[in-house]
Amino acid sequence: WYVSVQVEQALPERVHPSTTDVGVDLGVANFAALSNGITYDPINAYRKYQDQLARAQRALSRKVKCSANWRKQKRKIQQLHHKIACCRLDFLHKTSTAISENQAMVFVEDLQVRNMSRSAAGTADDPGRNVRAKAGLNKSILDQGWGEFVRQLDYKLDWRGGMLIKVPPHYTSQTCSVCGHVSPANRPTQAVFHCQACGHTEHADTNAAGRMST
Repeated sequence: WYVSVQVEQALPERVHPSTTDVGVDLGVANFAALSNGITYDPINAYRKYQDQLARAQRALSRKVKCSANWRKQKRKIQQLHHKIACCRLDFLHKTSTAISENQAMVFVEDLQVRNMSRSAAGTADDPGRNVRAKAGLNKSILDQGWGEFVRQLDYKLDWRGGMLIKVPPHYTSQTCSVCGHVSPANRPTQAVFHCQACGHTEHADTNAAGRMST
């Protein structure tokens, strides 16, 4: 015999131990730049092992399909892919835990990764431009795991009584976090932000993160 008992229990509302908030700008050069000046370098797990993976795949192509050696080589490739995924997941967990433990409210860009990593090849009638460079950028974007990072950050903040707020990413890289002036000229280089209105100068990613939290 089995007995199942269902009860309702009132739990106190969780309160985050911190009272601070922070904006988070996600990128490729810096995986995450926080508005308080902290930055996290990307792990680039796939890039780290891509040469080793390419050699393993070439070795597989030289073997007789479905043979014992072919299956053995295929297992090696699967293990390498698993290693890449584990390295990336470990990095995302450590980074999201560090941020969720220290910040009660986190503002993050609501990025559409699928659109950002869309192929630039175009069609035969309308071929794309800089296809090779865009393919490399797409590979770097997908290597970051932004979607999984935001998912982890969301539930970890909820565990601790914090809150995650997604912000539209439009013009955050061109908007001054001090005066709100918007202009493409505010970002003369990839890494430097210099406001043409108030003269505010800061790392471009840190400024974008600061803009999200204001």
